[in-house]
Amino acid sequence: LHNPLKLVSFLKLTCSDGGLSFDSPPAMTRQDSAAPAGSLSVQGPSNPGYNTNPVPVPVITQTDTRDKWSKKMDFLLSVIGFAVDLGNVWRFPYICYQNGGGAFLIPYIVMAIFGGVPLFYMELALGQFHRTGAISIWKHICPIFKGIGYAICVISLYVSFYYNTIIAWALFYFYSSFASVLPWTNCDNAWNTENCTNYFLKDNVTWNNYSRSPAEEFYTRNVLEIHKSDGLSNVGGVRWQLMLCLFLIFTIVYFSLWKGVKTSGKVVWVTATLPYVVLFILLIRGATLPGAWKGVVFYLQPKWEKLFETSVWVDAAAQIFFSLGPGFGVLLALSSYNPFTNNCYRDAIVTSLVNCLTSFMSGFVIFTMLGYMAEKRNVNVEDVARDKGPSLLFITYPEAIANMTGSTFFAIIFFVMMITLGLDSTFGGLEAIITAVMDEYPEYLAHRRELFVLGLVVVCFLGSLSTLTNGGAYVVKLLEEFGVGSSIIAVGFLEAIAVSWFYGITRFSNDIKSMLGYYPGLFWKVCWVAISPAFLAYIIVSSLLKPAPLQLFDYKYPDWSITVGYIIGASSFMWIPIYMVYKLVWTPGSLKQVRPSNAAILNCQIHLNSVFHNS
Repeated sequence: LHNPLKLVSFLKLTCSDGGLSFDSPPAMTRQDSAAPAGSLSVQGPSNPGYNTNPVPVPVITQTDTRDKWSKKMDFLLSVIGFAVDLGNVWRFPYICYQNGGGAFLIPYIVMAIFGGVPLFYMELALGQFHRTGAISIWKHICPIFKGIGYAICVISLYVSFYYNTIIAWALFYFYSSFASVLPWTNCDNAWNTENCTNYFLKDNVTWNNYSRSPAEEFYTRNVLEIHKSDGLSNVGGVRWQLMLCLFLIFTIVYFSLWKGVKTSGKVVWVTATLPYVVLFILLIRGATLPGAWKGVVFYLQPKWEKLFETSVWVDAAAQIFFSLGPGFGVLLALSSYNPFTNNCYRDAIVTSLVNCLTSFMSGFVIFTMLGYMAEKRNVNVEDVARDKGPSLLFITYPEAIANMTGSTFFAIIFFVMMITLGLDSTFGGLEAIITAVMDEYPEYLAHRRELFVLGLVVVCFLGSLSTLTNGGAYVVKLLEEFGVGSSIIAVGFLEAIAVSWFYGITRFSNDIKSMLGYYPGLFWKVCWVAISPAFLAYIIVSSLLKPAPLQLFDYKYPDWSITVGYIIGASSFMWIPIYMVYKLVWTPGSLKQVRPSNAAILNCQIHLNSVFHNS
């Protein structure tokens, strides 16, 4: 009684788990946290068993100590910064030209409308209504699915183990760019081999299957030193240069997150806006290069027959899902710091449009450069555009920059753009863990955020050490494929099912009505109940039925490494069934007794949520 916040939290948990109800259950419409304290007259739900007369509800007086965004733009830039990441620059352009060029935009837009955006909107609304992280939110939605929150935290850890290493590579390039002649311009360096072939500014250069560009050898033999590794069986030692770069990256991350959204909301004004300035500069420069039009034609020329291939629709669905980022817990965390009446519907539409348009614009930036390289090599664009993933950013694009006028300037701003794109996503991913764990254990962590963030950053740094070895690129690829991959899609699928079918689409719609003042339209309800879960199930089944062989450069991953990959994937997803079993075994009573009536849960939660938020 001396701590009303703990009392309300305890009663919420009790009613969610045990079906507690009230003699005269009021169902309140939730208002903004700024509503005045006192007695509130509210209407009950229009069900026969409820009293529909206005009922005065006493409000528990308490202080809401949860952080809030200083400005609306802090939130929007944080969401955009998380959603727009390195994948928009390297993954979308490659998948687009591989799957039919301009024709690919049709399945991409369809999957965005019926799958990606509805899930994006759902997570923003959930986080804003319940104002809690990815673990404790399940106390209010469906407690037996609480393992989803733990799975999200494990997946976010795996992402931090390899994603920040990619940013460290970009920082290494950034440092190396401060030279009058970029070190990946020629073949006169200590790391070059006899296969190094420099075709720029030279005539009659023969390019064969064994030829390696100066940029490729700089990346593989100087940055990664991958030639010193035999593969995953012998990854070699840790590269101290990369470890120093990673230490600097995590230092920036720590001081951006340690004080909460008050500090991270200010940092994103730089990290989320600077990439657009650089993209625009590079787009203008690329459009003026000889052969640029070849790359644009190759990028957008439609191959309509591709629309009849299942793999194209699978790639479109996967691209929009990973691009917008529902299921990672980040949107839940970021939106939980919003005012209760914030228009999350408009936010979802605006940020989704910005994300998709950024991906589309990035394609022009990349393919104008590829057209320029094809012109210089005197080959087709498709022969230049074979690189994908990080190689597109660390080999192909730097190679084009190195042979332009003002190469040093363009190299510096390009890698600054990469660093800022990566940092934004890291901020979001780690904030998802921080918010989830701190909201779940407030009695231990409420006043120790700085120490907790420091401990998390140290864990992420230590977990990244294997990716800093000579064979670290092989570990990065393994974690990217199995640590995230199907696991996060399965988590997103279960989240959509739990909200739409267990929590109930009617209750969820009522939540949105209490925040926005109007119910979501029929389109959104149909997407949440059927189309979006089917969209995710489609990706899961397709990826499991036709797994692509795993290969990096000339290294083919052995069978035992694939088994290790599946174990890594299972290590995150397994928390969902484990928690379900735990909940069923340790909750007193039979299964029938444990399952309270929907009316009891509805009465209790609506009443206590109203008391909690109006206080």
